[in-house]
Amino acid sequence: MPEPTKAAIAVPSKDIKKKEIDEKDGAASKKKPDEKEGEELSEEDLQLRGELEMLVERLKELDTTLYRPALETLRTLIRTSTSSMTSVPKPLKFLRPHYRELQNLYELWVPSEDKSLFADILSVLAMTYSDTEPRGTLRYRLLAASMRPPTSPLADPGDWGHEYVRHLAAELGEECSLRDQTEVPKPVTDTGAVGPESATDDKESEQVKSQVPLSVGTLEDLHNLALVCTKFLLDHNAEPDAVDLLEELEIIDRIVDLVDANTFSRVAAYMIACVNLLPPQDDVAFLKTAHRIYEKYQRFPEALSLAIRLNDSELIHKDFHAPGNPQMKRQLSFILARAQVPYHWLQRPMEIIFNSRLSTHFKQFGKELGVQDPKSLEDVYKSHLETSRSSTASVDSARGNLAGTFVNAFVNAGFGNDKLMVDAEEGNSWIYKNKDHGMLSAAASLGLSLLWDTDIGLSHVDKYTYSSEEYIKAGAFLATGILNTGVRSEADAALALLGDHISNKSVPLRTSAIVGLGFAYAGAHREDILAMLLQLISDDEISMEIIALASLAVGLIFVGSENGEAAGVILQTLMERDDRALDEKWTRFLGLGLALLYIGVQASDSYDATIETLKAIPHQASKQIQVLVEMCAFAGTGNVLRVQTMLQQCGEHLNTKDAASESEQDDEKKKAEPKQDDTFQAFAVLGIALVAMGEDIGAEMSLRQFNHLMHYGDPVIRKSVPLALGLVSASNPQLPILDTLSKYSHDNDLAVALNAIFAMGLVGAGTNNARLAQMLRQLAGYYHKEPDCLFMVRIAQGLVHMGKGTIGLNPFYLDRTILSKAAVAGLLATLTAFTDAKAFVLDKYHWMLYFLVPAMYPRFLITLDDDLEPKPVTVRVGTAVDVVGQAGKPRTISGFQTYQTPVRLATTERAELATEEYIPFASVLEGFVLLQKNPGWEEKMEL
Repeated sequence: MPEPTKAAIAVPSKDIKKKEIDEKDGAASKKKPDEKEGEELSEEDLQLRGELEMLVERLKELDTTLYRPALETLRTLIRTSTSSMTSVPKPLKFLRPHYRELQNLYELWVPSEDKSLFADILSVLAMTYSDTEPRGTLRYRLLAASMRPPTSPLADPGDWGHEYVRHLAAELGEECSLRDQTEVPKPVTDTGAVGPESATDDKESEQVKSQVPLSVGTLEDLHNLALVCTKFLLDHNAEPDAVDLLEELEIIDRIVDLVDANTFSRVAAYMIACVNLLPPQDDVAFLKTAHRIYEKYQRFPEALSLAIRLNDSELIHKDFHAPGNPQMKRQLSFILARAQVPYHWLQRPMEIIFNSRLSTHFKQFGKELGVQDPKSLEDVYKSHLETSRSSTASVDSARGNLAGTFVNAFVNAGFGNDKLMVDAEEGNSWIYKNKDHGMLSAAASLGLSLLWDTDIGLSHVDKYTYSSEEYIKAGAFLATGILNTGVRSEADAALALLGDHISNKSVPLRTSAIVGLGFAYAGAHREDILAMLLQLISDDEISMEIIALASLAVGLIFVGSENGEAAGVILQTLMERDDRALDEKWTRFLGLGLALLYIGVQASDSYDATIETLKAIPHQASKQIQVLVEMCAFAGTGNVLRVQTMLQQCGEHLNTKDAASESEQDDEKKKAEPKQDDTFQAFAVLGIALVAMGEDIGAEMSLRQFNHLMHYGDPVIRKSVPLALGLVSASNPQLPILDTLSKYSHDNDLAVALNAIFAMGLVGAGTNNARLAQMLRQLAGYYHKEPDCLFMVRIAQGLVHMGKGTIGLNPFYLDRTILSKAAVAGLLATLTAFTDAKAFVLDKYHWMLYFLVPAMYPRFLITLDDDLEPKPVTVRVGTAVDVVGQAGKPRTISGFQTYQTPVRLATTERAELATEEYIPFASVLEGFVLLQKNPGWEEKMEL
């Protein structure tokens, strides 16, 4: 039945022929306005177009004497229009249709100076054909240069204007990357298109052409041209473009000779800001180049800070002894003291580097701020504000007293006047309100109260070292190490008091002496102590607890040193110990000691060798130690590839096979096989935070990953996520992180809730954050029946009010540019204990909370005069603003308030002098800053 199908054919409503005629009329009418637009040129534009076309015609004539004047006129017309490019210049617009014609004409000319000038003009015109003719501007520029005699070099590319130089810089980068990938081809002659397929091949040939390097100019020619462009960019306030160009060509070290007194600071600041975004080796090259720039212009504090980042002992020694001004040398000593640089790296260190006056200045700072008076436990808890659901347990309970020990120690840290320990009445010390291991922590808290005060502190602690009670004696040893943390002295009191006890038969005394040495000499690189501790690590008859803590002490003392001897002994122990020993919970600390040796070294030879050795160890513990070493090596670098590796390890689902699909035989096999160790995943989560914390964008992106891990991760990952959040934002209470942790602190899994509560303490450490204090008071009421969680809430409350709001835990200092290795080591040791809180902190090893001590440092700005006495001056303190790469001189702080020094600085705050009356010796107003009277200030006042 064909009829219905015929009826289905659509019949047009209008006559087709008529429609075609209408379309033609419409097209004609559309063309007319365009034609009018062409005619609607101003008289000046018409005259210019006519002149340009006449010049093009002259170049086609046979009379060669006309070429030079025509080219000179073309050059003048183009240059006057390209000097400021707010829109496409008229000459380029009018010459664009003639570009192909001029190209063909150029090929017919014989090499000469005229042809060189012609090529230079074509180089500018090629900017309008950059989409179809890749790197045409660069090609003609190189051709023009190749035809010039040495006596008459080509004009500077800057004469063609800023846009031309930027275009050339972009093409130079492309060309160099192509030459790195492929060999430079021989010159190709154009034979023309052949056959009917030529039209379809045009696009393909263009793509191939864009991937093939130019056949003109050597690599040296490209480098020389890049240096000329760089000089122009530097002179015209385009420092970021100049740095990016030399980075693409991998000749960044040559920028040192190009910068001047006006540009060096902006160039160096941009280079330092780029470091976290560069791959390994390039980042080190940038730091070294920036260091050379600062060295050239005698900016010693900036140069020294980069030498510390590079961890180069020779550079540090050189920079320290470079200035002749004794005041500048003192300022550098304060910077080195903050960095806890081993003083034997310097031949003639000043007393300042020992940090011996830190305690005096800190107490004076507390007096100025009005926080010198000791705080009681009730001042911190504010129990009357708690929303408790029923009466709390007895105040004198053992767990409550233990929490009080830590809260009192953290809150009154460094002031040396707390009521429970230091100023307690004879026989009424808080120590005796604790039992067994609680006594150890209580005695050790004395060291924290007297932190940095080695003179008075040792006399207070000394009376407990003769106690008949073993735990009190052990606590006194730990206190000795704690109060010496970050302070050096040639007397070596800590070694004299603790050195003999590391071989004591009593385990508490032995472990306290070992950890005390680790605290006292964190970052000191003391070879004599290394020999003592390595004997313990290599002894097969000693328990894993002592070996692990000795390894950790070695890691603290030689943090970031890549010490081969220490690494060799720890690796040997891991290989020789039997499986039963490596199955113990202490193995993680043994591995952490090894990992701390590699903090911040990135992919060095010794790091690679250590990773390969660990891969050869058959035990499951090998994997967690590999993760530890890898995350420490890239700590604070923001390395994206390492973060991806860590995420991949977090994505593995271990011991979670579908039970329904397994047969009974599979169950029997599963019982026979040992359970897979998933501890490495906990460290992988911490690794993400440790690597990302070095740069703001990476840290922000990591928060999203933690959210995903919390949703889809296994229990071991979920309980580590709060710890990672605490690490990535230590002493920096950001609202989104606080809200997230508050949510996790009510989690059904108590292990997650416990770690979230502790992380809240880390995030708010030393900030006195009122919102966080309120959250913790609510949690105290919520968990009043959960002793472990309540204990942790109290610890978090103590951390938030640490040093009465004057001490922070953030490992970054000097405007958040340098990572303190000792501080990272302390934070990691604490978080490692919390990866299994039930086995460590909530068991009898609660003293591990003192691992935070190496990370504790005052957050202040104290200005000093020539005699190193405090000099009050007016300063503005506000939120730090990133002004790198911005034009002009923008404000470096926002929302500032004006204070008299000394003043407290939060993690994200920055200070600047309010007047020009004094000149600071330091580049960053943080910590101790020496001031010098501005000689021009009095003259201004007189005028």
